[in-house]
Amino acid sequence: VAQLQEEHRTQLLRIGCQHQRQVEDITASHEAALLEMENSHTVAVSLLQDDHDHKVQELISTHELEKKELEENFEKLRLSLQDQVDTLTFQSQSLRDRARRFEEALRKNTEEQLEIALAPYQHLEEDMKSLKQVLEMKNQQIHQQEKKIIELEKLAEKNIILEEKIQVLQQQNEDLKARIDQNTVVTRQLSEENANLQEHVEKETQEKKRLSRTNEELLWKLQTGDPTSPIKLSPTSPVYRGSSSGPSSPARVSMTPR
Repeated sequence: VAQLQEEHRTQLLRIGCQHQRQVEDITASHEAALLEMENSHTVAVSLLQDDHDHKVQELISTHELEKKELEENFEKLRLSLQDQVDTLTFQSQSLRDRARRFEEALRKNTEEQLEIALAPYQHLEEDMKSLKQVLEMKNQQIHQQEKKIIELEKLAEKNIILEEKIQVLQQQNEDLKARIDQNTVVTRQLSEENANLQEHVEKETQEKKRLSRTNEELLWKLQTGDPTSPIKLSPTSPVYRGSSSGPSSPARVSMTPR
């Protein structure tokens, strides 16, 4: 009986140690997995936020640069067209003045006055050819400016597209913030589950200890023949011990009525 009691205590102690190690291993594994998940989540969120900020800043810089170029090109085009308009206006006014003087000379019908009036027009044909060449050059410049205006309109459309992309990125940023909040809730739930698991393990440990004490009390009563016990140990009854890998169980004995 003493040997049986000693073996049973040794078995209970070994089972308790194994159970404690299993609980510690489970707790450590759970905490390590939780910590790794939190670290991975933090790193992923940081990388996404940095990449998003970089893209937004790059788009804003490109947008500002293109906007500045559009404004500069538009101002240059406006000044150039204004110069052309002023030049053509001046040339038209000069021609009107010459025509007016010519008409006045004709009305006076004097040869001298006619010669004086025609003197500025001795090279009129050459002036007209030169003016025609100037007008052709101006028309080419105007055509080129029209092409530039079309290009500027295309750039303006591209600017609108870039603004829409910025709005999409801002929406993605809002979605990312929502995902971060959701992951925070999941992390909090995992922490609560870990606390519940630890509480459950502690309850199981207390139950194991209570069963061990009850088993020892029963063995003591069987050994000493306590009159308060309704059964006694038969001298020839075999004893079976539970497997060391399973949960602890009291020794099975053959019972005979007292």
